[in-house]
Amino acid sequence: MIRVLVVEDDHRTAEAHGEYVRRVEGFELAGVVHTASEAVRALRDAQTEGQEVHLLLLDMNLPDRHGLVLCRQLRAAGLVVDVIAVTAARELEVVREAVAVGVVQYLIKPFTFGLFAEKLGAYRKYFEQMRSPVSTMSQREVDTAFAALRTSNAAGLPKGLSQDTLDTVSDLLARASGALSASEVADELHLARITARRYLEFLADRGVATRAPRYGMRGRPELEYARQRQA
Repeated sequence: MIRVLVVEDDHRTAEAHGEYVRRVEGFELAGVVHTASEAVRALRDAQTEGQEVHLLLLDMNLPDRHGLVLCRQLRAAGLVVDVIAVTAARELEVVREAVAVGVVQYLIKPFTFGLFAEKLGAYRKYFEQMRSPVSTMSQREVDTAFAALRTSNAAGLPKGLSQDTLDTVSDLLARASGALSASEVADELHLARITARRYLEFLADRGVATRAPRYGMRGRPELEYARQRQA
């Protein structure tokens, strides 16, 4: 079993991520903590008790220090553990630095259980292959192990959709105080209504957004879309 420590400052989100871990075959929840200091303590206790923690699900924005700082401190202290960064941060420099300090995967909030399970499944393949005796691993097997980690938060866009516009539409939904129609998104982002609707439908199909009829208007109800909130 791959033992996972969830490090997340929001208590409800932390419990939700812990429940996600329990639902993925081959993984065991080692614990849930809410600060970097608690994470260090939990890893030291696990090491002392001979209960190895293999993976951190690590929020980057913790109350006592940034997740990247924690990663550097763990390695300096000899607490070697793989990390999947779980964060809302999209800045390129953060991603680059995360890779440099040993983050093996990157999950951007909010995400569905399906995407979460996909990331952990990829990590499990990497973990199992890298546990093979070094003397028996060929170059191809090493390459295959690392290739298992190269997954993306967006598993291929339909023809005609761009990642930049998808991110813009998604961010607009996240900032909105209520649900938005395709017409409202189109007006806000200067898109054609049919284009806005394609992006909104794609987000809804992925479980990132919800869709529902908007009543109280003449004629056929218009659909409205809202960002899926994490439990």
